[in-house]
Amino acid sequence: MSGATAELAAELLAAYDEARLMTLPSVQQPGLGLLEAYVVAEQVRQQRQARGERQLGWKIGFTNRTIWARYGVHAPIWGPVWDRTASLLDGPEGQLSVTGLVQPRIEPEVVFGFARAPEAGMDEAALAGCLEWVAHGFEIVHTHCADWRFTAPDTVADFALHGRLFVGPRVQVAGWQTLGADLSAMSMALRRGGTEVDRGLGENVLGGPLSALRIWLGAMAQHSPAWQVSPGDIVTTGTITDAWPVAPGQVWTSEPGDARLAGLRLEVVA
Repeated sequence: MSGATAELAAELLAAYDEARLMTLPSVQQPGLGLLEAYVVAEQVRQQRQARGERQLGWKIGFTNRTIWARYGVHAPIWGPVWDRTASLLDGPEGQLSVTGLVQPRIEPEVVFGFARAPEAGMDEAALAGCLEWVAHGFEIVHTHCADWRFTAPDTVADFALHGRLFVGPRVQVAGWQTLGADLSAMSMALRRGGTEVDRGLGENVLGGPLSALRIWLGAMAQHSPAWQVSPGDIVTTGTITDAWPVAPGQVWTSEPGDARLAGLRLEVVA
């Protein structure tokens, strides 16, 4: 690891801890590409583990092809999810404190829990056989890059934009024979204070959440092969709608089009 990489990792962690904006990683380290960004992300991951944080799984970002042009990113990214950032809810309600978050936005997603480790190259049926449960969740994304303007390597280095994850009631996948097709066809309504602000379909997420898993595992094997999915990991697969800014005093609710997955209610506080 170069000195520049170590310095960038330290600056990223400082911006995270202080909840502040920072100079773009690609400006601090000119020529930063995806492979180099994942090296930085791995250094950050190791430092977080060294200070006592425990990784619970992974998030996949930028899987929604309908919003790629808006953010100037045209392929998925990924990064760790932590015990300090993820909450497995006992019911359909949660509370989000925006303390520690920078320019936070909300995303309704599909989350999977793994019973067995998957492998790159598996088809969707084989991947489904590795799963224990599926749930609807809210990921809160944020960025230390001003005005949500960045390159793909910037987002990888910047914690893959992960802020918080709220996982709703889990549904066992055993016996759900049409899991991939059902999640792909599922609609998702997102409401703020009772008013619908967005609606999307599961197929927006690289053809469907299970398809997103398949594509991601292949990409991860290429760009960050040391990162693996382990039994017990949770993986959230990307937003079905656009990402919407959140602020204290708001109440966000969702309504999945499949009755097997519970809708969520999230109250935002300071």
